[in-house]
Amino acid sequence: MPTHPPGARAPEAAIEVRGLRKRFGATTALDGVDLSVAPGTVCGLLGPNGAGKTTLVRILATLLTADGGVARVAGHDVAGEAARVRGRIGLTGQYAAVDELLSGRQNLEMFARLYRMRGPAVRRRADELLERFGLQQAARRPVRTYSGGMRRRLDLAVGLVVRPAVIFLDEPTTGLDPQSRGGLWDSVRELVLAGTTVLLTTQYLDEADHLADHITVLANRDGTGGRVLVTGTPSDLKSSLGSGYIDLTVRHADQLVLAAGALARTGAGATEVREELRRVTLTTGAATAAGTALLSSALRALEVAGVEIEDLALRRPTLDEVFAGLMDAAPAHAGEAA
Repeated sequence: MPTHPPGARAPEAAIEVRGLRKRFGATTALDGVDLSVAPGTVCGLLGPNGAGKTTLVRILATLLTADGGVARVAGHDVAGEAARVRGRIGLTGQYAAVDELLSGRQNLEMFARLYRMRGPAVRRRADELLERFGLQQAARRPVRTYSGGMRRRLDLAVGLVVRPAVIFLDEPTTGLDPQSRGGLWDSVRELVLAGTTVLLTTQYLDEADHLADHITVLANRDGTGGRVLVTGTPSDLKSSLGSGYIDLTVRHADQLVLAAGALARTGAGATEVREELRRVTLTTGAATAAGTALLSSALRALEVAGVEIEDLALRRPTLDEVFAGLMDAAPAHAGEAA
């Protein structure tokens, strides 16, 4: 996270949301959402379908009007200064919004002109973005011939034509293969290094874990949609479970019961046996120094029992496990919002 010298005034938040509310008929999409995103960081916005993620993004991008509350983006009020906000942001949705009949270069040049660039500046900006996203070789090909990953990279490039202070990425890697996802992650990291603030909604928990400095989880609670369930760094959220795991894989499946008994005698917690994986999992009190000491104790107990070990590791909870626990504690309302 960015820091500032002691005694210096903290920079204004790139995104500041207070008490934001939105309803669609009888459905509450957002119910008093608060959010603050520091400049030059990535905020991961998570939540189940219907939690209000896309609604929040559309309000911040001035595509929807909130029913109540205040939202500021890049120092401007989204309701009273919508034109100024639009001049400082980029938006990439879940599906590529480029023209498939045009080439990659033509798409970029068209959007540059829509943003009132003129003359040589249009071509220069297209050249910069084609190079940045590795699309030079395909620059003159119709977009309909692009792979899914290439289309997503072009869509992101289009969102950067005006060098936005803030960019909204609404599930940008949906449907991409692992290699294309990794390439897009690299592009996002480059944006942040250059000072751009990113608000990322994603259905992939590992994506948020890799990219986000800070995570906010939205959920439907108490029959009402769009409330902030929890917020914090990925590390904070993982630590909130208060437990870690020792994963043991035995060399021989017939030693599973013996191994489970040896781990159970450590008194650390419950064991779970996965026969098909030849694995025993022991829940520990914490994935910290105490957990490391327990790992040593577990190793000694297994040696005494004569268990042949193929693999033994101490791990922290994953963000997927944190998310699953949060959703179990906050069941979704039947009437979903956007």
